[in-house]
Amino acid sequence: MSLVTLLPFIVLIGAMFLMTRSAKKKQQAAAAMRNEMQPGTGVRTIGGMYATVKEVGDETVLLEVAPGVHAVYAKNAIGAVLDDAEYNRIVHGDTEDELPAVPDDASSLTEACVAAEADAEAVDVKDGKDAKIDLGKKDEAEDAAEPKDGKADGGADAK
Repeated sequence: MSLVTLLPFIVLIGAMFLMTRSAKKKQQAAAAMRNEMQPGTGVRTIGGMYATVKEVGDETVLLEVAPGVHAVYAKNAIGAVLDDAEYNRIVHGDTEDELPAVPDDASSLTEACVAAEADAEAVDVKDGKDAKIDLGKKDEAEDAAEPKDGKADGGADAK
């Protein structure tokens, strides 16, 4: 057999080795992450639920999913162990930088516009100017009533 016929098999075996090696590294990293869980740590399950670790067993974890509500999960169901700052930001909405508060209703957002319009109307009234200007088109009926060339019947000049 020649080396040319064995080359595809060698490449295939090398690719399989590299894939299994990277998968094994990912599994080891996930196991190390799950082993660093301690009571009080915030976690996210593979289903997307955020909870606090209460107890860690050999194969299971007791999670507090809400105040006073506990559930037992398999360790393999833990998708990520979160640091305290990230867990508080996601679950409680805590941020280091305080963002401006958004009002519950839009009335406070329009107060400045209403005040500015009232001031503009007050200035127009003082100056004696009309606050409303009609920028609309004339009605089509008015346009039709006015002849363009001065002839009411629209006929031609007859001699």
